[in-house]
Amino acid sequence: MKKKIHPDYHEINIEMTDGTKYVTKSTWGKKGDTLKLDIDPASHPAWTGQHRIMDSGGQVARFNKRFSGLSKDN
Repeated sequence: MKKKIHPDYHEINIEMTDGTKYVTKSTWGKKGDTLKLDIDPASHPAWTGQHRIMDSGGQVARFNKRFSGLSKDN
């Protein structure tokens, strides 16, 4: 391996959305920095199975109105 081309690989702290903390190794930040996650397996709908439709400005209502006449039988 070439010298001085690889990023520093060190220990950092991870803080999950529920407050759980653990130590892992990463090239992110500096040694001892804390990475606070906004989304993790405890809160992301892909893992929790609790999906919500976020309707900003009536987009879902407009979509439903525009495509209400379509069905797979047509």
